[in-house]
Amino acid sequence: MRASVNTLRKLVGMVVLASSVAFSGCEAPVSNANDVAVEKAQDWKKQLHSKLPLLGHRNWILVVDKAFPEQNAPGMEYIYANEDLLPVLKEVLTQVNSSAHVKPIIYQDQELNFITEDQAKGVRNFVSDARGILGTQKVETMLHDEVFRKLDAESKLFKVLVIKTNEVIPYTSVFLQLDCGYWNGDKEKQLRDAMKSAK
Repeated sequence: MRASVNTLRKLVGMVVLASSVAFSGCEAPVSNANDVAVEKAQDWKKQLHSKLPLLGHRNWILVVDKAFPEQNAPGMEYIYANEDLLPVLKEVLTQVNSSAHVKPIIYQDQELNFITEDQAKGVRNFVSDARGILGTQKVETMLHDEVFRKLDAESKLFKVLVIKTNEVIPYTSVFLQLDCGYWNGDKEKQLRDAMKSAK
């Protein structure tokens, strides 16, 4: 009889333990679908934030339209931002301009200024809004094919980070060549002149 009581106690203990394990699994926080969507949409920002400290002088960040091709160059890395181009550009510039170690040299496609509204609806608004985001920062223009040739050469030596957006207006990509944030051409010239005169 005593053995039966002990066996019964063991069985009850096992049932209680199994129940507590089962119920504890039900207590995991339930993710709201909207929270998950927002987190996924913000993920590219986190990726950029983690990669930016690794990038420096002569690296590139490209904020590109949806048709921008994925390339085989080993130095090119891609992130997909499931957003329009201009909000992505604004965030990228905010992060780059807030960093202590790099500043952007900004390039746009020359073709963009010649596209008409009949050819691509919304292009004039895009150009105007882009100017508002770029502000007083100097912007250089290059023919699209020249940009590709430049990137082809650069990506053999330096990392090129491509952030692909949902933009469907052609020639809207913006190319940021990173320069040193705490040094400039004038200081470099002074340094080289001093080194020559010391010989």
